[in-house]
Amino acid sequence: MNLALAFVPALVVIGILYLWALKAGDAIHSLARMLGQLLLIGYFLGYIFESDSVLVVACVLAVMVFVSSWIALGSVKQKRRALYKRAVLSIFLGGGLTLLLVTQGVLDLNPWYEPQYMIPLAGMIFANAMNTISLAAERFYSELSMQRTYEEARNKALQTSLIPIINSLFAVGIVSLPGMMTGQILSGVSPLIAARYQIMVMCMIFGSAGIASACFLLLLKGENSLSKQGGEAEKSTEP
Repeated sequence: MNLALAFVPALVVIGILYLWALKAGDAIHSLARMLGQLLLIGYFLGYIFESDSVLVVACVLAVMVFVSSWIALGSVKQKRRALYKRAVLSIFLGGGLTLLLVTQGVLDLNPWYEPQYMIPLAGMIFANAMNTISLAAERFYSELSMQRTYEEARNKALQTSLIPIINSLFAVGIVSLPGMMTGQILSGVSPLIAARYQIMVMCMIFGSAGIASACFLLLLKGENSLSKQGGEAEKSTEP
């Protein structure tokens, strides 16, 4: 019952959105979806952890990649289907390689697919890669619409996509204590050990997100060239 109190600030925000004639429905839908998804995943993760199956873990990771890639392109919905394969490949490369490095190199999991570590870490990695690709895609096409060159649009998009993560790197430990570190401290883990885990998390988030965003933007180079050729062909056919 005490958990219901956590919804009070959220309801205040929804009230403000409604009074200001903004999209309160979207906020209500997102909160309801969050509640349902977290309750479901709570039960689902219990099953996954007990099964201890590499096949189940692999399926969960695949779903994460495919879903996050689709959500990432919400900022460019008109190009979503055309860019989907590029987003999947980018998140798989940037997030997958970083996840492999962290779980096998830093944590040295045994077994290597240990669900209690693999799935939560994958969630953090893929979610942040998703956010950077979303920002990069929106900014890239916004820059192209202002007649920027591919290189100018690419550089501006990458820089913009990394702003939230870079800001979090500046603020961590001074302005904020991230969720993983806070959770460990609340569970009784030494703050120094919690800090070491958080350093690992921040590095993996920054690295995976940056690599995924850069890969995505590099994969857009061919499309940009084709669109230019198409535009030139249309101009040549004009009377």
